[in-house]
Order: sequence, then structure tokens, then C-alpha cells
Amino acid sequence: MSNATAAALHTQHDRLTALRAEAAVEPDPVPEGAAKRATQVIAIYGKGGIGKSFTLANLSYMMAQLGKKVLLIGCDPKSDTTSLLFGGRACPTIIETSAKKKNAGEQVRIGDVCFKRDGVFAMELGGPEVGRGCGGRGIIHGFELLEKLGFHDWGFDYVLLDFLGDVVCGGFGLPIARDMCQKVIVVGSNDLQSLYVANNVCSAVDYFRNLGGNVGVAGMVINKDDGTGEAQAFASTVGIPVLASIPAHDEIRRKSANYEIIGLPGGSWGPLFGELATNVADAPPVRPRPLTQDGLLGLFKGEAVGRGVKLDPATIEDMCGPGAAARKPSLEVIYDNA
Repeated sequence: MSNATAAALHTQHDRLTALRAEAAVEPDPVPEGAAKRATQVIAIYGKGGIGKSFTLANLSYMMAQLGKKVLLIGCDPKSDTTSLLFGGRACPTIIETSAKKKNAGEQVRIGDVCFKRDGVFAMELGGPEVGRGCGGRGIIHGFELLEKLGFHDWGFDYVLLDFLGDVVCGGFGLPIARDMCQKVIVVGSNDLQSLYVANNVCSAVDYFRNLGGNVGVAGMVINKDDGTGEAQAFASTVGIPVLASIPAHDEIRRKSANYEIIGLPGGSWGPLFGELATNVADAPPVRPRPLTQDGLLGLFKGEAVGRGVKLDPATIEDMCGPGAAARKPSLEVIYDNA
């Protein structure tokens, strides 16, 4: 027997010995003590610019003032979820920080990417540079980094995830598809585009429930509510509650533009966000009944969405000019005796 063959057999024997030793280890006993504090992981979705970041900054701040330990994670490639919380300052993103640390041969630490204000912990996942990657893929990569930082061992009462409402993209639909959260909240207003996005989110939840998923929709936050009622009608029709209606008020607009928190205990808007915090905590995740496109349009007046417009089919002459059909013979082979 050659030395190489003997060495290979010896290595194989060592591997088998190690596997047998591993298999002989008894599993850990089933825990019998009191259950640990459960963390509610809540994903908030909405159309870009609808006010998710404004809502979440004030909601997370109010929750912290009510004694809860809250982590706010921005999952929008714009990386602006935490800007209002920190008075307009931008957080270093996890993806950007990870790249810099990797180039320097260093490890990312919690203090590099997570920051605090008045009891709220916050971080931004970030995304690729414009035109240089997929935002959804950036989300997946960001969560992989969070897991390496011990995400599943962190002890928070609430983890709030701010997601762009384009759940057609697998990255943005990650919490729903993989049961990474217990419930979803949609932010919308009395306009067709924001309710279209909210309906898409409900459709995604319903789809993954059909596949055995457990995520449900806890409700809707109506932002910039002008009282016309379309968002309220949408929530009622799909079977989800309205958790809060934030009015279209000039003071709210001005303070939000100036990166000021308005969800303060004792402040004029404190009761609104206090009630929202309670509703978010208590609302159960329900399975929504998403609308068809016609059903969604039916929530609006005809003049608002252009109903009644007739679809007029185009012809080949429209596309190529008069006589196009006769001028261009078919490539199909026709056999006379077929």
C-alpha cells in the first residue's frame, strides 16, 4: 500500500470517528422554564413618498417613551427611514459599512451601524449605487449581515421594518415570503396609487398564506387624510382595520419637513401616536381579501380614474401604414393538397 493511499484511509477513518462522536451527543433538554420575552417583528409597507418614514419615526419614538425597547430598521434603498429620528442626519448604512470594513480587513460591529436616540435603536440597511445593482438583492444581503451580527438573539419588544411597497420584487417581499415578521402594516392615503400598492401588499400576504405562510396584515395607517374616504373604504373592503388616520395638517407637514418628532407624550399630536402605538401592539394579523383592479377602481369616482374610456384595438395598418397586411406576405407554408 502506498503512503498516499494509507494517508487517505487514515483521514477517512478520522472523519468517521468524528461523525460517530457527533451523533452520540445527546440533544439539549426541552426548556421547561418561563418563556422569554417575545419580539414583535412588524413590516411596514407603502408607496414611495407616502409617509412611511414619518409614521415610523414618530411611532417608534412614542413606543420608546411608553417604556418599550424598539429597533427601527430602514429597508428602503433611499436610506432615509431614520433621518427624521436623527434630526436630518443620515446613518451609515450596513451595506456600505460592510464593504468598507471588508476592504480594510475588519469586522462590522454593532456600534458601526446601530445608533440610539431617547430609547429608540435605529439602523439603515442601504442599497446599491444608482444603476449598479438590484435594490431587492441589497435587502437580502443586508439581512444576511444582520444575522451575522446576531439579529435573532437581540432582545427587543418591537422591531419595525420600513419596506418599499414594491412586493413584486422578491427582496422587498422577504418578510412576507419567509415569515420573518408576524404582521404587516400598510401606509396609504386617499389616492389610487398608494391604495394600488397597499392592495399589492395584501395580495402578497394572501398568496403566501395559500402556500402555508403565517404573516397577516394588522391594519392600515391613513396618512395625509383629507377626509374623502377612499382609504377607509379600501380598508373596510379588504377586511383590515384602520390603526390611525393622520390628518393633512399644515403643522404636521412643516414639522416633518424640518425633521421634528411630533409623537411626543404631552404634545398636541401625542394622543394620536399613543393610540397608534397601542393599536399596532394589539392588532392581530389577519388574512386580507385583496381587490381586483376593477374593485380597486370602484372605490373612486369615475372622473377621478378615467372609467368609461373605451379600449380601441389597434390594427396592423395603424402600426405599419395603409395596405400593410396585403403588402407583407405571410411566411407560413401552405400545401395545396393538405
